[in-house]
Amino acid sequence: MNLFARLFTHHPEAVGESYFEHMAFALRFGSRLLRANLAAYAHALVPAVCETTASTAILDMHDEIRHRRAKLAEAAAVQRTT
Repeated sequence: MNLFARLFTHHPEAVGESYFEHMAFALRFGSRLLRANLAAYAHALVPAVCETTASTAILDMHDEIRHRRAKLAEAAAVQRTT
């Protein structure tokens, strides 16, 4: 595998996405993490604000990643049997 493929296309293809689909997902996910991070900092400074914002966001993202991985595993299993 050449360097370009290893750096830019191998992982997105492995998870069933194009480069740009994977980029969009990663940017959305990163934005959500940044908002959770800011909420956690706000909560650290003023405990009465954003009491559950960061933890709720993290739990939601965890569920989303678990669901995506389960779909990938299912697709890989189907591909192995065909």
